[in-house]
Amino acid sequence: MAQDLTLLWGTGSPPCWRVMIALEEKKLQGYNHKLLSFDKNEHKSQEVLDINPRGQLPSFKHGDVIVNESYAACFYLESQFKSQGSKLILDNPAEQALMYQRMFEGLTFYEKLNAVIYYSWYVPEEERHDSALKRNREALATELKLWDGYLQKLGDDSYLAGRSFSLADVTVFPTVATVFRYGLSAERYPHLGKYYTLLQERPSIKASWPPHWLENPEGQDTLKDI
Repeated sequence: MAQDLTLLWGTGSPPCWRVMIALEEKKLQGYNHKLLSFDKNEHKSQEVLDINPRGQLPSFKHGDVIVNESYAACFYLESQFKSQGSKLILDNPAEQALMYQRMFEGLTFYEKLNAVIYYSWYVPEEERHDSALKRNREALATELKLWDGYLQKLGDDSYLAGRSFSLADVTVFPTVATVFRYGLSAERYPHLGKYYTLLQERPSIKASWPPHWLENPEGQDTLKDI
């Protein structure tokens, strides 16, 4: 079954990681995959463009079916392999509503994170403006306080939509992991810190942990003051 699945991915990419966690949760180990380098521009290769004309990762196929957007791929995997592995869409209407809410809020969270990381790393120093960087960092700090508050309200040892792991966690955890990878203080955001610690031990997440993070566990300090 897994032999019909193909994933082209890049290490440390939250969108790629989302799909990899979903594959692990649905017990689809053994799928075909190929690690590509963003630094070498391999995501713009013909191999990727044949699947994903945007030249982006993840690029994902199930047989002849192509599903490239990470959220769409996660929904697809849950739909096609509903009876296998973890149940990722919750039955309780209130929890399901919260799951969808947090999933799509997670896109804003990821966008705010990228605005800070990409500005610091990819905008040439001579083109940077302190006011833009300050604005981006303040927007991310506001977002982080929201998520810390959400988890505080749910209580310790809770997932994003309640007491059960769901697609909300599949899609948002990679962003949470990335903010801590870039130096976010768990003391300043204690509930996010507890959530991160809880989920990083989950088998699907450990199995899909970015390989270059394992090689260099120290990470960066870009977000240490946020």
